[in-house]
Amino acid sequence: MMRGGSFQLAKVFGIRVGATPSWFFVLFFLIYWLTGYFGDVLDGSDQQAFLCAVVAALVFEVSLVLHELGHALQARRHGIGTTGIDLWFFGGVAKLDREPDTPGEEFKVAAAGPLVTALVVGACLLAAVAAGKFGTIGDTATISQTDATPFSAVVGFLAGINVLLLGFNLIPAYPLDGGRIARAIAWRATGDRNRGTRFSGRLGLGFAYLLMGGGAVLVGTGDTVNGVWFLVLGFFMSQSAKAAVVSSNVRERLEGLTAEDLMAPDPLTMGPETTVLEAHERYFTPHRSPFFCVVAPDGRYLGTLAADRVAGALADGQPILPVLELLDDPDGGRDGARVAPEVGLEELLQIPALRDLGAVMVVDASDRLRGVVTAEQVRRALAASATR
Repeated sequence: MMRGGSFQLAKVFGIRVGATPSWFFVLFFLIYWLTGYFGDVLDGSDQQAFLCAVVAALVFEVSLVLHELGHALQARRHGIGTTGIDLWFFGGVAKLDREPDTPGEEFKVAAAGPLVTALVVGACLLAAVAAGKFGTIGDTATISQTDATPFSAVVGFLAGINVLLLGFNLIPAYPLDGGRIARAIAWRATGDRNRGTRFSGRLGLGFAYLLMGGGAVLVGTGDTVNGVWFLVLGFFMSQSAKAAVVSSNVRERLEGLTAEDLMAPDPLTMGPETTVLEAHERYFTPHRSPFFCVVAPDGRYLGTLAADRVAGALADGQPILPVLELLDDPDGGRDGARVAPEVGLEELLQIPALRDLGAVMVVDASDRLRGVVTAEQVRRALAASATR
């Protein structure tokens, strides 16, 4: 099953593991390259080299999934959900549904992946010691050609590639895990998430430019394959780092902006005794609004009436039904579309009603309707902050 541009491969601990089309290209290329390498280091047939290449490539991809599961499961411990793990051209990514709330959470979630990778390396070394092949595995781990057994060749490759992955990931440059750890440390030191993000994002930009510069040098000296790889990797890292810096600037401008600041006051309302026919003729038809707020005579917000509810009641032959009967949990019940005036923009963005209904209702402590915040008003606020 394909979702969000990736094919589902498995579910682990309830977390969807998928792969984008680019991952299949990388997998086949890795098998092709490893077949040639194992053909050199193994004293066996071409079929044996190919089989070892397939096993090594698949086990390496499993280690990438384990790395991302480390992030996802640590995030789950802090109440952060994961929409899935995707394998793609440059490895894997755990897609968290929100960012950590504290620098401590950020540090733990970021460090969990490298910790799992370190455990994978440790498991490879223990397997080497148990099999009495530690020396041979050391040679294959460093891509040194030597007479090796299939076991030592595969385990050695797995150990070496994960050491490389661990070292690269710990570089303090966003969006690498080391960059997220650096962000957590800067966030803790300054007490400001946005300053921490800008710090790690700028480190990421600097490292990305170094990668691209190194790639250009390699291309110029004739090492085209590695040079292009460095250039592409540096480009993607630079885009991610730039996005982090921009988003932190936008977030900083939006901090302190509340529902009360964004709302349109004095929205059109109707009373609970209004009939379905009256609602259709006096409200929905002339104003063309997808919903109206139903308010008691004393100003209390009772609920939101959607146009499709009115159309459905008319189709069912209920023109004199009071609109109060069409509300979900009326008379002060929580319908999921109401917020307090002091609710911040970041929290507003996480309210499902803003997406599903297109608006949220701002009510005070006495449940009196103060105004309405629409999705369009939120979009305008975000666009204005992004262009300043």
